[in-house]
Amino acid sequence: MEKVKVFLGGTCASSTWREELQGKLDPERIETFNPVVPNWTPECQAEEDYHRETDDICLYVITPEGEGFYSFVEVTDDSNKRPESTVLCILTEANGKKFEGHMLKCALKTAKLIAKNGVYVTDSLDELAAYLNQYKKTQAQRTLETKKN
Repeated sequence: MEKVKVFLGGTCASSTWREELQGKLDPERIETFNPVVPNWTPECQAEEDYHRETDDICLYVITPEGEGFYSFVEVTDDSNKRPESTVLCILTEANGKKFEGHMLKCALKTAKLIAKNGVYVTDSLDELAAYLNQYKKTQAQRTLETKKN
């Protein structure tokens, strides 16, 4: 079986969500691309752009550890351009930090808007891992259902 290629976009900073998620994924089914590197170069940007455009899934995990809002922009853009291959997970708490007040409201409203585009949205790394580990099977079922209709 060909592995599902997953671009790991979203919160960087000192966030540990990538390592946590990778520990929950079936390495026989899932291959990930982690764009976080110690020294960012133009070649790193080119490789990130390539994976964001070509991987089977563009995953964005957004946590309150982030220092900006560009991940929200990227996932919104991808949800409009390719909703079938975009996935969003918003963790409202991570490593002692929380989305609160206006930021919590914005994060949840953004998730709702993106879900309306047909994107799979969750707030749990466990649910996310289960979804990714079954992705090929789920896609095959959707294809059969589409052909029946």
